[in-house]
Order: sequence, then C-alpha cells, then structure tokens
Amino acid sequence: MAQRKTHYEVLGVAPTASATEIKSAYRKAARMTHPDHGGDARDFAAVTLAYETLIDPAARTRYDRSYGTESSYRRGKAPAPEAGGSPSDGGSMRFGTDNARPSATDATTYLPALDVPGAIDRETSVRQVHGTPRKRGIFGAQARLARENRTVQLLVRRVLPSLPSTRLVNGLHAPGGGYIDHVLLGGYRLALIHSMMLPKGVYRWDGASLLRDGKHIDPPRIAPLVHEMQRLFPELNVTGWTVILSPDGNLHEPVIDYARGAEPGPINALNVVNAINLVREMKMFLGTGPAPHVVDRTILARLLGGMY
Repeated sequence: MAQRKTHYEVLGVAPTASATEIKSAYRKAARMTHPDHGGDARDFAAVTLAYETLIDPAARTRYDRSYGTESSYRRGKAPAPEAGGSPSDGGSMRFGTDNARPSATDATTYLPALDVPGAIDRETSVRQVHGTPRKRGIFGAQARLARENRTVQLLVRRVLPSLPSTRLVNGLHAPGGGYIDHVLLGGYRLALIHSMMLPKGVYRWDGASLLRDGKHIDPPRIAPLVHEMQRLFPELNVTGWTVILSPDGNLHEPVIDYARGAEPGPINALNVVNAINLVREMKMFLGTGPAPHVVDRTILARLLGGMY
C-alpha cells in the first residue's frame, strides 16, 4: 500500500514553510487540482485540507506533534473521537475526508477562522450582501439602477437563502476599466452578473448573439471581464451571466430559446438567462462546487476592495 503524503508534500512545501509560502503553494495546487479546471475532486480535497490545517497555527502544531497523523482540521477544538464516535463530537470539521461531500447548507467554514485576525472583520465576513447599486455617469442612470436593484432583490430573496455561505457583492470596478454590476462568491466559484430589461417574447441565444425576430440585440460584454477576473483569481472558477428581466416582473419572461451548444453551463464565459433560470443556475453552479460551505475571507476581502 502506498504511503499517504503528508500535508507538506501535498502542497509541495518544506515543514519549515512560512504562512506566505503555504498560501502561495495552495493557490498553485488548488488551480491544478480543482475539478472545475479538469482536476480530481479527491486531490482538490487533499489540497484544501492540507491548507486548512497548515495555515492555522494551532492545527499545524497538533499536526506536527502527531508526526503527520492528525489530519483533520478542527480550529483548536478537542481531539476527534475514537472510532465509533460521532463525527460532530469535539467540533471536528473533517473537510475533504471520506465522509459525505460538503453541502451548501452545511455550517459555514471561514478561512481563516473568524477568531483569526484577517483583512476583514467578523461582522463583514458573516454579512451576505455587500454594497448597493450606485449612480455612475449621467445617461440612463435611473433605468440602470432600477434594473440592478431588481437583480439584487431576485438574488437576495431566491438564491441567498438556499446558499448561506454565498456572498453577494454589488458594484465593482472591472479590471482594465468599466464596472461589474454584481458578483456571487460561493466557495471557490464566482459568478459575474449583469442584466438587461427587454419586452416579453421569445429570444434566440446562439452563444454569441441574442436575436428577436431576426434582429440582433447585443448583451453586455462580460466574456472579457470573466477572463480578467479568472486571471486575477486563479483559484476560482469564474463564469459570466446576463439575466434578462421582464418589465412586469414575470420571472418566466422573456422566453429564451437556445441553439444547440449554447445552453447555460459552468464552462461558458457568458450565459444568457431569464430571471427564473438565473435562480436555478446560481443554485446549481454555486451550490455544487467542492466547497460550497466555505467563505474564504482573503478572497472576499479582495472583492470588497474592488467596490466603487
């Protein structure tokens, strides 16, 4: 039987590695093993568990003293129970082990833990919604604000209650100029969301163009923003979404007919959906990742720093 790798070996760092070296190694390893980037879920879980253990001073000390056998991350709680005991006794997290895959409704895990000083405080970390749509420019401001506020209400009422560890951030500066209306951060997945308000009817989306009665309607140019945010956050799986809202608030309107291969999905740089499908797709995309119960406070802090 092959010998199990130590957490240090999983991350490719020395036992004397500093916290900065561990974070850097984790980002590289997470991108290589992330299932959304073609990696293996078990390898990604091992990388995440190694990082969670080694980045926490108390957990790292326990791990070192056990000669690499104390492999669960417990945020300073009592040792795990012996075989046959309840996994919840003693506060054992056991993230990424052979137990059931983490669920979006599991208790939120904060990295670093809330009792560890970080770039943002406890109150900010636990808040689900950050920022509000704000006026920018002169032309079309009221229509844009109304549209963005409708999107915020949709996400707050119909998405966030099902994804308690997901964070909504509104109004970000886009890399290279411009703005990102909304982002949803759920575990290590990030959705960029813009919106349009169009009359009822049937629209055709072929993956590049939106058409109605043969007339082209250009959706917001999100794909370049997705690529730039993916470059800035290599540890995340970033996708883009344009939600088309109906003036009367009907979540099922307008109807969008998809060409073959243009259906919404987590590998597309740009997806076009109506309101009810945005709700469904966000729950699926953010709720089924490898760590949907995790709030990475470092990543959240970077997103908050980009708000205008």
